[in-house]
Amino acid sequence: MQYDVVIVGAGLVGQSIAAALVQGNQALKQPLKTALIDPNFSQQPPAAGTDISDFDLRVSALTEKTRAFLEQLGAWQNIPAERLAPYTSMVVWDGEGTGAVNFAAADLHVPARGHIVENRHTLWGIQQSLQASADAGHGAVDILAEKVRYLDNRDAQGYTPVALENGTLLQAKLVIGADGALSRVRAWAGLPTREWDYGHHAIVATVRCEQPVAATAWQRFRPQGPLAFLPMPHDEHLASIVWSTSEEEADELLALDDDAFNAALTQAFEGRLGAVTASSAKARFPLRQRHAKDYWCEGIVLAGDAAHTIHPLAGQGVNLGFKDAQTLAEELLRAQAKGLDIGSALVLARYQRRRQADNLSTMAVMEGFKRLFAADDPLLRWMRNEGMRLFDRLLPVKQHVVMKAMGLD
Repeated sequence: MQYDVVIVGAGLVGQSIAAALVQGNQALKQPLKTALIDPNFSQQPPAAGTDISDFDLRVSALTEKTRAFLEQLGAWQNIPAERLAPYTSMVVWDGEGTGAVNFAAADLHVPARGHIVENRHTLWGIQQSLQASADAGHGAVDILAEKVRYLDNRDAQGYTPVALENGTLLQAKLVIGADGALSRVRAWAGLPTREWDYGHHAIVATVRCEQPVAATAWQRFRPQGPLAFLPMPHDEHLASIVWSTSEEEADELLALDDDAFNAALTQAFEGRLGAVTASSAKARFPLRQRHAKDYWCEGIVLAGDAAHTIHPLAGQGVNLGFKDAQTLAEELLRAQAKGLDIGSALVLARYQRRRQADNLSTMAVMEGFKRLFAADDPLLRWMRNEGMRLFDRLLPVKQHVVMKAMGLD
């Protein structure tokens, strides 16, 4: 079974690459034959309930650039409007002082800074766009709900063998690793990473607040880590929380009953939205920064979390992944149109040049914020708060930062 592209991992990044390639095939004399491999692939429509327990614990703050990319794919149109939560402001403050910054969409004269969307609804929207392309006769992606056993070295004909657990052997001109932070494709390819543990665990849940969230992404920086409340759709009193803290405190918090957890959360957030009156089931995950030194070797390339993971304090991780997807698809379609080997150094190095600098600079900024607000030196704390107050008054600088965060730079 020979393919031009085999994508390992059918998450947001993997499926958006597939959708972009299928869409681009319409302009090619020789369309790219693509397969998508993931043992957990599912095409079940997401639950549409509105109880606090019906919302996906995994949500993303999608930027305007990401929204435009998903709209281009025909995926954004498939996400129900009642599952979108646009936010117009992001309010950030220092939990150890009085400094605060308000990043408002009004500063750029745009209706929203971004949208909070449940990951399962975004994924369903992409799947529907893939199906629409197939129905329109633009080509289908072969979905293989199997596990990859191993990858072999690229052969003399320019194909990388991909062996599946069920015994099937595929041959691909290019294998795309979109299989997450613990990427097996990255390990098989021998692509080394630079990485370190943040010493944080993130607790996620959906909560009900006494006061409206007011279409605002709220974030308090504590010495133990940032705590974010993100607006959710349907009910202005619902919020998705991302509580970054030490492993020890995470253990203590998750051992509490709901009432005690809600009280601890209210206190940690300084009661900014009144009392937290209810919370859903909780989940946790360790936080680790990771960046592949190279995103490719001949016949294999990485995208999304397989190439880089960062702290979730500004919600940029998934947006960087979508940028990878859009750029990689552009480069592969360009190469195919010119008759180039899509798995060659010429093509893959260009993708890396276009994406690596942006990923590294964003990671550096997030690391800087994390260290700045974790510092407990009194002088540094005073300077940090004075700097936040000054920054909040410098509208042109704030506008530039907001544009960068929205992907509009």
